[in-house]
Amino acid sequence: MKALAASIVALALTMLAAPAMAYVVVVTTSIPMTSLSDEAQLKTAVSSAVDDVLANAIGFTPTVVALEGVRILGDRIHLLLIVADADGEKSIEGLAGDEEQPADPVAPEGATNRVTL
Repeated sequence: MKALAASIVALALTMLAAPAMAYVVVVTTSIPMTSLSDEAQLKTAVSSAVDDVLANAIGFTPTVVALEGVRILGDRIHLLLIVADADGEKSIEGLAGDEEQPADPVAPEGATNRVTL
């Protein structure tokens, strides 16, 4: 009888608990490379692309926007962004803590190191 009562209490507590919502989104966007002639224009184009993603593709207020990768395909620069809210940021930090970090982090050829915007 005690086990049944304990099970009912546990079930009731489980049903009352609300799951935490964490948002982590990986987004790919691109910018034309043909219109870029110097570093200032590149910075402006990347900033504009990130602002466009945040305004039109994300439905939450992010606390982290990280440029995770950059690839050049043809005449376009493709940007891989990770966007997260505060709870998602904690999830990312928790996952990152599980990985072994190399002593000397170097990006593989053709890739870039992570940059937080």
